[in-house]
Formats: sequence, structure tokens, C-alpha cells
Amino acid sequence: MSKVPISVCIIAKNEEKHIEECLRRLLPYGFEIIVTDTGSTDRTKEIAQKYATKVLDFEWIDDFAAARNFCAENASNNWILALDCDEYVNSFDLKLTRILMQKFARYTGVIRMKSLVIKDSGEDSFSVDDVTRFYNKNFYAYFYPIHEQICALNMSQREEMLSCFLMPMEVIHHGYALSKEDMDKKQGRNLDLLYKNLEKNPDDVYTLFQIGQSLFIIGNYEESVEYYEKAIEQEPSPEYLYVQMLIIALAKAYVRVGRAPDALTLMNRYAPKCKTAKFVFTHAAVYMDNNQPLKACLLYIKATTLPDVNTLGENLGDCYESIIAIYKDMGNDEMANLFIDKYNACKAEKERVLNS
Repeated sequence: MSKVPISVCIIAKNEEKHIEECLRRLLPYGFEIIVTDTGSTDRTKEIAQKYATKVLDFEWIDDFAAARNFCAENASNNWILALDCDEYVNSFDLKLTRILMQKFARYTGVIRMKSLVIKDSGEDSFSVDDVTRFYNKNFYAYFYPIHEQICALNMSQREEMLSCFLMPMEVIHHGYALSKEDMDKKQGRNLDLLYKNLEKNPDDVYTLFQIGQSLFIIGNYEESVEYYEKAIEQEPSPEYLYVQMLIIALAKAYVRVGRAPDALTLMNRYAPKCKTAKFVFTHAAVYMDNNQPLKACLLYIKATTLPDVNTLGENLGDCYESIIAIYKDMGNDEMANLFIDKYNACKAEKERVLNS
């Protein structure tokens, strides 16, 4: 009997590098652990059998949602925590989670995921994203064959925004800290599946956005702009978080291809409806790309005061670093010094995350 009625569901293929650490960190919480293997040829299943409650086989059909749903269907509990093998739980408040499950029985749970990444310069870094990974399988399931998303089972609610609560847990994601060769291979696989889905749903905003993302990651910036713009042309509502991420992505792509003024026009257009820290930070960065440091500084400061400031990850340190540099360029060392301690705190947090 698990300490809480939660089943951790993991799909895996050739993950011997990560799966043992992932499962080992789950053991103290007493979860039911279901691992669904989609065709490993290494020691993934052997390792999983040492830790998991069940290890199942699923014939791969080019559909991540189908694999995740199969895994959840074989879980004993209704509440599902979906993880990947390269995601390690650092901390988890079981008592608070139980309260949230009772209070928000039909909500989904969001994890503030900290992902280790390698910058273009080769420097280790980390980003933070809010990802929906906790749900009751009586009301929700996964949809989309690639970059799968949790959606309501009730068709009438399928297009509605999910009601979510923030999970009291820290998860470190190691899957983005890849060599360029491995990342290109991963994105190539993703693009194959995304293009197949686009053939069936040519105007699907989410699929167009994700194609743009994969193309951007492998350096095809001009082509990524084309897909981002096709998605924006559908006029999706910026109330959805992924639409704000789409706008941010297009602005960054515009800058990469030498269209910084277009990036600023885009950000100014959506700014009245987009209030997240990531949007405001990107808006500030785009002002810098357009040589308007004073406006950039005001937005950098605003980003550091927003309720979701922790989603900025290492970019919070970039905010403070930019603010300090702008004030120093203005000859205002007194104001610059006000932000140095905060910048140093961000550097310390980066070291903690990278060493987790």
C-alpha cells in the first residue's frame, strides 16, 4: 500500500543511463511505480524491475500519448504522476499533496520543472517551465502523438483551459543537457512525428508551434519563423500559456534572422494580454535588441517582481545582470549596487541546481 494514492507512470526506451537514479529517488515516498517499456535493447527493463511495482511492454506505434495512457490504465490508483526517466525528484511534500488532491479533485497538478541545458557557448545552465504532469485518470488523459498534452476526457471541455494547482515538489530534468549531435537526432525524430500529425491537422496551432520549436533548436531559424507565423495566423488566444510561449519563440526567431524591429512590434502587440515573467523578460530583451536600454531596464525590473518570477530560472540572474549593466552605463553605480546581492543569490541557486 502506497503512502498516498498516487501512481508514478513512466515510459522508457533505452534509458539505462538515467532510469536507476530516477527510480531510486522515488522509493522514499512509497509510490506505486509503473514503467512501460516501448522496445529497449539495453538494460532499461532489468534496472526497472529492481525498483518498479510493474514493468510492462508496449509495442511502439509512434504515439507518446498512447504509451502514456496505456501506462496509466495499468495503474492501481486514479491519481497519476507522469515522469520521464531523465527527471529526478529532489523533494516532494506528501502531506500538502494529499490536501491539494482532496481540495482540487478535478484539477491537474503543475510541476515547476528545472531543466539542465547547454548554451550555445557550451556553458551549463538551467531553465524553468511549468508543466502539467499530475492528473486524475477518471477525468483526464494524454492527447497528441508527440509533445503529448493532458486534456479533459469530456469532449465539451477539451478546448477549455485546465484548472491547475502548483505541485509542492522540485524536479530536475537532465534530458536537454545533450551534445549537438544527440539533440539534432532527438529533434529529427520529433519532426518526423510532428509532420505526420500536421498532415492530419494542417491548421493545428500546437503542432505548428512545436515544429517551429524543433527547427529552432537545430538552427533552422528561417524555417522556424515560417511555422511560428503560420501558428500565429490562426489567432490563438494568449490566455493559453503555450500561446505566450509561441509569441516569445517567434520574437526570439525574428531576432536571430535579423528582424529585431518585427520582434518588438510583435511583443508590443501582445503585451497588454501577456503578464507572465517570461513574457516580460523577453519583451525587455527585445527592447535591448532594438537599442532601447531604458525601456528594457523598466521591464527587467518588472519581471523580477511578478508572482511567477521563479519560472525565469537562470534568466532571473540575467535580469539582474542586465539591470546592473544598464545603470552602470548610465553612470548610476548607486542604483546598480542595489541589485548585486540579488544577482549573487541567483548565481548561488544556479550552482545548487546544476549540482543536484
